[in-house]
Amino acid sequence: MAIRRIAVEEAFVTREIAEEWDKALLSKFVEPGFLKMGQSILAKTPLTNDLHERLFDLGAGRIAQMDSDGIDLAVLSLTSPGVQVLDAVTASELAAASNDVLAAAVKAHPTRYAGLAAVAPQYPKGAVKELERAAGKLAMKGVIINSHTHGEYLDDAKYWPILEAAEALGLPIYLHPREPAPSMVGPYLDYGLYFASWGFAAEAGVHALRLILSGVFDRFPKLMIVLGHMGEGIPFWLQRIDNRHQVEVKIGAAKKLPRQPSEYFKDNFVITTSGITFGPALRLALDVLGADRILFAADYPYEVVADAVSFLDGASISEAERAKIYCENAIRVFRLG
Repeated sequence: MAIRRIAVEEAFVTREIAEEWDKALLSKFVEPGFLKMGQSILAKTPLTNDLHERLFDLGAGRIAQMDSDGIDLAVLSLTSPGVQVLDAVTASELAAASNDVLAAAVKAHPTRYAGLAAVAPQYPKGAVKELERAAGKLAMKGVIINSHTHGEYLDDAKYWPILEAAEALGLPIYLHPREPAPSMVGPYLDYGLYFASWGFAAEAGVHALRLILSGVFDRFPKLMIVLGHMGEGIPFWLQRIDNRHQVEVKIGAAKKLPRQPSEYFKDNFVITTSGITFGPALRLALDVLGADRILFAADYPYEVVADAVSFLDGASISEAERAKIYCENAIRVFRLG
């Protein structure tokens, strides 16, 4: 029996949100990293226009591409930076509207799509209400947070009601990268470093470590975080993170945690393969985390999905590991049924 392929980091956006991005890019308060994104991937050029149309498409075109690439089910989420560059009122309205659009697409194609809800962290109380609506009426399977919100991270206690609600509702948070926050973006603005080659992983990795080191998972022990791109580099660094954290505690630079940072990562995080088609990276992730903590993702439409499928189909792993990565772990983590 063929293994079912479930891809869990597949992006979309509504035209309304794209229009608000255009307005935000004209503001004198625009974040430097977002401005760079606006001049590249968000710009209206012949190269990006096709990408934008693929992001808008939740119908026949996307389904046909999934068929061509061999993807059985796509877990869709609002692309970075989502609504998190907008003001709280606009962001809340557009997040809810995008969830309605996504829920309608899932209803129209229930065997091909599942959805992660978007929220506006700028308004935590409203975000909690939207999570409750998404988990109930809309039957969403998780929540997408496109990393920092105006330079702030989810370890800030004012965002903890969102984490509490996600834990209580059993909704995993996909912590998706975006361009680095204003407080760190300076050296990344040159050479394209703000983009996916380095800046995205550096930014999302910092966010994940802030969650761990702040004690978030002692407060919310059942909270599940999903990190893409083979864990944004963290699996490679886990031993050193543990080792140096001990020193940082001794000199007063960090607070002592009940457990090692790596233990929280192994218990409260799962990672995905999005954008990584490199055998040694997969091998390291398997050795460090085990096959139960890795999910397949193709990162449509930003990556060539056929390459991701070909890579995992041909990877030197067992068929049991392949089945876990392709589908079994996604079914468990996102309760796909």
